[in-house]
Amino acid sequence: MEVEVDKLELMFQKYRLEYEIKTNHPDSAGEKNPVTLSKELSAIKSRYQPLYARCKPVVIEEKETKSRICTTLNKTMTMIQELQKQTDVELLPLTEEEKTRTEQLKSHMPHL
Repeated sequence: MEVEVDKLELMFQKYRLEYEIKTNHPDSAGEKNPVTLSKELSAIKSRYQPLYARCKPVVIEEKETKSRICTTLNKTMTMIQELQKQTDVELLPLTEEEKTRTEQLKSHMPHL
């Protein structure tokens, strides 16, 4: 019996809080009250939860792929540097376009 009373009391407190917010803070100048925003947020969360669940594996795979690309690229760069040392070959300085591409790559893959 106490459980039912506690539930009723909680429901009443919630109703009272909603009523007080609506009474004391009506929608004005395009601003919504916290109760309305809370309800809308809950609806949005429930609506997009299945989409989030479907996208989560894609995000994980994307991170793993980026990591593999970075690892491969780092190994390749190390190998090129070793070959340069062994053959005494020096590369010409990077062109402006190459510098730009290098910076773009670094911004997308900070592991480099």
